[in-house]
Amino acid sequence: MIDLVAGRGELTDTAWERIAPLLPQMDGRGRPWRDPTGGQRGAVETRTGAPWRDLPERYGPWQTVYERFARWEAVGTWAKLLEHVQVRDDAVGRVEWTVAVDSTINRAHQHAAGARKKGPQTGTNWKIRAARKARQALGRSRGGLTTKVHLAVDGRGLPLSIVLTPGNVNDATTFVQILNGIRIPRATTGRPRTTPDRVLGDKAYSSRAIRHLLRRRGIVATIPERRDQAANRRRRGTSGGRPPAFDRTAYRDRNVVERCFARLKQFRAIAIRFDKLGDRYRAGLVLASLVLWLREPAR
Repeated sequence: MIDLVAGRGELTDTAWERIAPLLPQMDGRGRPWRDPTGGQRGAVETRTGAPWRDLPERYGPWQTVYERFARWEAVGTWAKLLEHVQVRDDAVGRVEWTVAVDSTINRAHQHAAGARKKGPQTGTNWKIRAARKARQALGRSRGGLTTKVHLAVDGRGLPLSIVLTPGNVNDATTFVQILNGIRIPRATTGRPRTTPDRVLGDKAYSSRAIRHLLRRRGIVATIPERRDQAANRRRRGTSGGRPPAFDRTAYRDRNVVERCFARLKQFRAIAIRFDKLGDRYRAGLVLASLVLWLREPAR
């Protein structure tokens, strides 16, 4: 679970006032909640990785709070909250459209394994196990089970797109999914903004397919060429073509995505994955990203 607070344990009243009107309202049926906000604040104020059973009693039964958290994740409530603050910032020109992409590997706690087994039961046993782990974004590496978080952040280091994969997945294979996840609707009318001005990425994203994709979409690529690619190009002589354009000055800003990972990992439930289900873990990432957007001071 996630801590949505400036201090420790709970949301600030200012942050709560921003998002409370956007949450689903209770319809009056069922037993009244102990929380005066109708249980909504309890569903949002999940703790910093502590078990759900440790949720403060004033929010009511932890099972009910968890069910509400899961239901809102399923209907996209958390994503809508994040989209709301993104639209608000974009409307006043605060979103910086020089986008940096990267990934980080997070260890999965032993409690994250063993999610309920669903899906086809055909094929060899190892293939079935691999498919199940992929669905839950769990992969095995030297350190055990891990989850890889892929991010695209704006020039201020605030998340625009979040993709989860098993920890042993190559970064370049998810680039299209990350880029397609960037979508900020307009505050008034018009198509959503989906195209950055520039994309900053490290050598893991240095592939011909990625460069062609960015060129077709009119996006400037600032990605250093890998050493083996440069050697192969030189070996081919004139048929190898010219080296890709690379702006060293612009590339210095790529560290904003590294700083974003550092801020997200201040939430214990992000730094270490406790959730069995990949969707629940991603919902926690969305909530943590929402906190970063709410904390960003106006300029």
